[in-house]
Amino acid sequence: MYYESMVETWLKDHKLKTPEMQNEPAFYRNLEQRLDTLRAEHKLLTAKPRWDTPMVDFASNDILSLSRTGRIREAFLQEISRHENWNLSAGGSRLQNGNYDYILEVEREMAEFFGSETAFFGNSGFLCNAGITGCVALPGDCYVFDELVHASAHEGMKLGRASHKVSFRHNDVNSLRETLTNLRETHAEFKLGTQSILILVESIYSMNGDMCPLKEFVQVAKQVFPLGNAQFIIDEAHSVGVLGPHGRGLVSMLGLEKEIAIRVHVCSKAMASTGGVILCNKTVRSLMMNQMRFAVYSGAPSFPMVASARAGLQLFRSGGTHEEQERIQKTISYFFKRLTSKPDWQQAVAAGLLSCPVAEGWEQRQFHAHIIPIRTRPRHEQYLFFHNMLANIMAYNFAYPVVPKGESRIRIVVHAHNTEDDVDKLVTSICQWAHEMLDLEKCGSNNTLPSAASKVFASQAAVKA
Repeated sequence: MYYESMVETWLKDHKLKTPEMQNEPAFYRNLEQRLDTLRAEHKLLTAKPRWDTPMVDFASNDILSLSRTGRIREAFLQEISRHENWNLSAGGSRLQNGNYDYILEVEREMAEFFGSETAFFGNSGFLCNAGITGCVALPGDCYVFDELVHASAHEGMKLGRASHKVSFRHNDVNSLRETLTNLRETHAEFKLGTQSILILVESIYSMNGDMCPLKEFVQVAKQVFPLGNAQFIIDEAHSVGVLGPHGRGLVSMLGLEKEIAIRVHVCSKAMASTGGVILCNKTVRSLMMNQMRFAVYSGAPSFPMVASARAGLQLFRSGGTHEEQERIQKTISYFFKRLTSKPDWQQAVAAGLLSCPVAEGWEQRQFHAHIIPIRTRPRHEQYLFFHNMLANIMAYNFAYPVVPKGESRIRIVVHAHNTEDDVDKLVTSICQWAHEMLDLEKCGSNNTLPSAASKVFASQAAVKA
């Protein structure tokens, strides 16, 4: 069973290493000591084994099930069969021999599909987001960012030359307005429109599963800075394939293509391929080719990488993923309906044991994100993960520093291949765990581990031996 191999790997990775490092160089010894602080609290991030098909998948990035069904593989093989004598290597960076005709052709198709003046294809979504965020800010400019933006945006801000960096409360229109107004009133260069403000947001937040109130944000930016020096960079990693006509994303769904300066899309999630795409105008693209280091100093994406993305794009353009988009929305609604109707869930929420913010008012929403966080108390996210895993359900757990302190959770990712039976199994597992935890609390057994966690940690002695 996957559970057994997963637990064995996890426990081995958490075995303390410092006692074995006494005669090793300080460089390695000090690194293991640092890692042991995480191992001691069972917080070490580890590479988990791939699970087999009996596991119910509420974790992978195969959102539209293009990989599982083999559709993307078939489309990819058809795409490369149309081209002869292609090179495996790009042959250089985009400024050298890597600016080949095929990648330029696919970039033009990407730009046309997503409604952008130009597109730039990069090696990954992370690199695209970090790279563009870092290169477009000039001295004197300011980053204004949602407090929950992705790690890639933070890496980009570290690379950038902006003179100011200010966060605002997550998805809070009033907080954005206050932040922008304060910058306008305290810095003449922003009020006069001689320096820029770059507003960093995401369409769907990867750990919260909530959508950016982008239309309201754009209105606020225009009101506070009517000269247009406040511009948006939006990470659309999780909305592509899920929202908008033909899966074009949130910006397209809202008709805001002309209002957003820079969009970053990824091909490794719903598109089931690889690479990242930056959508922008020609001015920004020219700056990228001069200032974005991964474009200047890194090899360009290879033909197979670009071909895989084109295969996914063609499935999107042809309407071949429309049914999957609709199925995901129906499955999410079914999940919310089943979960919120269960007495064990209702009692767990009332006791502060579990919560699901995106389940609140779900009936009123026209569209749902495919990411559903189930928030827990600290350490409980691990216990619930173990419980689900024993039930052959995969939904990963997350704690600080991946998410803010005190906001531990498991993250449910809904796919086109998830059935109502899968949802029923997941809801049953969550509610069974909640029932057990509520019983432990009623008995005053606050220090007693739930059954699944007890089973996992009981295996630790065998691993140590």
